[in-house]
Amino acid sequence: MSHRVYTNLSIVIAAFVLVILSSLSIDAITAAANKAIMPVNNINSSGSTHSLQANNTQSSMIITKLLANNLQNRLQKAGALLEITSKLPQVNNTSFANLLNQTLTTLHGIPKDADIKKRQVAQDILSNNKDLQIIFFVMPNGNVYLEEPYSRQLNLTTNNLAYREHFQVPIKTHNTYLGNVVTSASSGRSQAVIAVPIYSGKDNSTLIGVWAGGIDFHVLNTELQSLNLPAGERAVYVGHNGQKVADSNVNSSNKAESFGNLQSFKNAIDGKSGSNIEEVVVNGTTASKMFVTYHPVKAFQNTWAVLLIQKAR
Repeated sequence: MSHRVYTNLSIVIAAFVLVILSSLSIDAITAAANKAIMPVNNINSSGSTHSLQANNTQSSMIITKLLANNLQNRLQKAGALLEITSKLPQVNNTSFANLLNQTLTTLHGIPKDADIKKRQVAQDILSNNKDLQIIFFVMPNGNVYLEEPYSRQLNLTTNNLAYREHFQVPIKTHNTYLGNVVTSASSGRSQAVIAVPIYSGKDNSTLIGVWAGGIDFHVLNTELQSLNLPAGERAVYVGHNGQKVADSNVNSSNKAESFGNLQSFKNAIDGKSGSNIEEVVVNGTTASKMFVTYHPVKAFQNTWAVLLIQKAR
């Protein structure tokens, strides 16, 4: 990569760090949660059951809100980095698009040694934001231009992503979009994409393409699991359509689940926070009454949810 390209990206990353708030660490969330729980432990024998339940509820609300703020900040940071880099000249040009006539059906995009500058920007993004596992550029007709890592491009099961929601919506709205949970066409695993449409012209009327990044659910799973919640408790991140994004339960983190039927989820998607007692399916078969605390996660044009699921008291 040329010195000029490296300098451009360094400036972008430096500006990005200055203007975007850092995410709360899981250690900070755990410490705050423990502090919130302290009043519960200090209630003496004369304390009422009502006071105990109130403190437990308050603790759950604090934990859920902190998790939601953490996730929201991380999504916003990843999206901001994609937005800023989309303005770089080495990103918003497609001078090698003619190669797709020969390589689209065989390499699912341009060759590995083509448009090195754009590939290097993608690699630098991946190095600087571990929440993203893949960066890709899609042409206005939906054809894949490139993906990084290149191995993911070679593993694509389709050459055109025009059918994807995260391709259609940002083009329609001209805004950055956080997509729903889908099965990745290059890894076969669950993924959600943050997509930035790139336009040219004085009135931004000409679509150049879509610059996008796929969120690494494994990183989010690992983070939630580091909370070490008590047995019977579970924290989950849920996408806008109700599909699970990440899970604090290591035994179920890789299982596809939907929480779309829960009133708690519906309330969170509507921008509300609170708690409910409702039937939740446990271990895939048995429905049990659970205490569900919820909080919305607003990122770009979409809303996700954080649910903290505990045994009903």
